[in-house]
Amino acid sequence: MTTLLKSLRHHTTVVADTGDLEAIREYRPTDATTNPTLILKAAQSELGKPLVAEVLRNHPHAQAAERLQATLVRFGCAILELIPGRVSTEVDARQAFNVRATVELARDLIERYRQAGIERERVLIKIAATWEGVQAAKLLQQEGIRCNMTLLFSLPQALACAEAKVQLISPFVGRILDWHKRAAGDQWNAAAHSGANDPGVQSVRAIHQAYQQYGVETEIMGASFRNIDQILALAGCDLLTISPALLAELDSTEGEVAAQLLRSSDAPGELPTYNEAEFRFELNDDAMTTEKLAEGIRVFSQDARALEQLLMA
Repeated sequence: MTTLLKSLRHHTTVVADTGDLEAIREYRPTDATTNPTLILKAAQSELGKPLVAEVLRNHPHAQAAERLQATLVRFGCAILELIPGRVSTEVDARQAFNVRATVELARDLIERYRQAGIERERVLIKIAATWEGVQAAKLLQQEGIRCNMTLLFSLPQALACAEAKVQLISPFVGRILDWHKRAAGDQWNAAAHSGANDPGVQSVRAIHQAYQQYGVETEIMGASFRNIDQILALAGCDLLTISPALLAELDSTEGEVAAQLLRSSDAPGELPTYNEAEFRFELNDDAMTTEKLAEGIRVFSQDARALEQLLMA
């Protein structure tokens, strides 16, 4: 029997969007992505509690910020024991508008992984795709620290990340859909905006097309899915990071998946670039991107604080 998940693996690198160690063990993704929300949930699970206890034993007098960093890395190490590829570990979103602090936190995460015996090639540092986040990622990439730009909702963000030569971007498919559904209210037509017509799917396809047009090597990883139709519509994307619930649905459904996106080798055009004022204007001119980026930073910041409180209790 061929399942959708097995077939999808022929076209796309499957990534688990979770800190749930049991789910990662079950679905055998190549890579895994985490964020403060996912680690907060994992830290309260039966498999996660011993890892938290270990962090507290090893850092008995540490402040909240240090325990937070240590916890993120401990879960990342546990995940890397289960997968062949890379884990994404997120810089504290409270520093989303601070270049220096973002760079310092990223370096600290990489050093903690090094001390744990993990080479930097197996770690992606997740950074919010603000102007400051992109500038921090540019500096980190030059140092050989590979970055995954998150909370990405628009083509200008994607192009700025490409100019910074980041390793990977994570456009948020589901959150784009959420915004459009809320904006449309009672006028929303779910059938007319499904599959290839889903606004989140269309956003990723536009980014993919632009990256082909300009010969960008940055990897594209679709993220934040609400249903498997969104995933299937992006088969062929470099990577797709998928929640355990949707991995289970794909794994239990028979069928073949056809590639929808392909990398081309056409002669590239010249990549557009943005200065800070142009970038900020483009984001300000896009209500969806402005609102979802701000909302994402707030939520991740709140969950980082909640995780710190858990670690200091």
